[in-house]
Amino acid sequence: MKCFLTEFLVCPNCLPHEVSLQLSAARAHGDDIQTGSFACPRCSCRYPVSDGIADLTAPSAAASARIASRYESAETVSSYLWSHFADLAGDADATTAYSQWAALLPPADGIALDAGCAAGRLAFELTAKYDFVIGVDLSRTFVRNALELSRNRRLSFSVPVEGELRRELTFEFPSAWIPEKVDFIVADVQCLPFRRNTFSHSASLNIVDKVPRPLAHLVELNRVTREDHARILFSDPFSWSYEVSKADDWLGGLDEGPFAGYGIDNVAWLLEGKRGIVHPPWTIEERGSVWWKIRAHANRFELIRSQYIEAFR
Repeated sequence: MKCFLTEFLVCPNCLPHEVSLQLSAARAHGDDIQTGSFACPRCSCRYPVSDGIADLTAPSAAASARIASRYESAETVSSYLWSHFADLAGDADATTAYSQWAALLPPADGIALDAGCAAGRLAFELTAKYDFVIGVDLSRTFVRNALELSRNRRLSFSVPVEGELRRELTFEFPSAWIPEKVDFIVADVQCLPFRRNTFSHSASLNIVDKVPRPLAHLVELNRVTREDHARILFSDPFSWSYEVSKADDWLGGLDEGPFAGYGIDNVAWLLEGKRGIVHPPWTIEERGSVWWKIRAHANRFELIRSQYIEAFR
């Protein structure tokens, strides 16, 4: 974890109070903290740093962690690595979804956030546009893979073909990506461990329907993003599931209630400041959709349409 990031960190367990964390017993290699721990002087929670990875998950995130555990399996990780990077490895079945999403955000000064970064593709894309990028995910396996890619500048991974047959894909780090300008942290997108107004640009791709409290994620994304000269990219397929969250907590897909109707419309009016939940309000600049895939094996894919909103304030 980059040393300079400590100035932006707060205790996720104490939110909405923004309490600075104290670093102790740290061992660094150059500008990177390799081991140590952060402690909160208010609630006494401790957050470890090991192998260069900071785990800033609040104790209250137990439900989210149980959901995230399904993304730790080797087959799931392989599917997401393929989804993020197969186009760079020359796989003809891959989509260019992540480069399409990245193209929606213009270059700017400041730090960018990729909330729910998974294998890290969008975060890497954004290093060509911002001073620094932070990717956050609750899966330690995803974060470890993303960090290894940033260090090695290449990635080899195997994907299932049929039954026990597998093949290996390899790609090199594109020259436009700048690995020195990205870091990845384990944390819950429903209680982000960053100060208010930390990020000039923030992105949330395909995560809001994967957390128990979708509205909390949207509010947190807004809190940590600057109040002016800022942009936000939100995209999701709105695959609401009773296994992830209660229907009362969904932001759409309902016949009645405060979030009746379609998720994309409800997120739009939330960002626009209606009901005062998100403040200051955002101006919607563009709406659309991006198609992307998850791969199970050579003959089985999941094709997903993710609806997006790009906004500024």
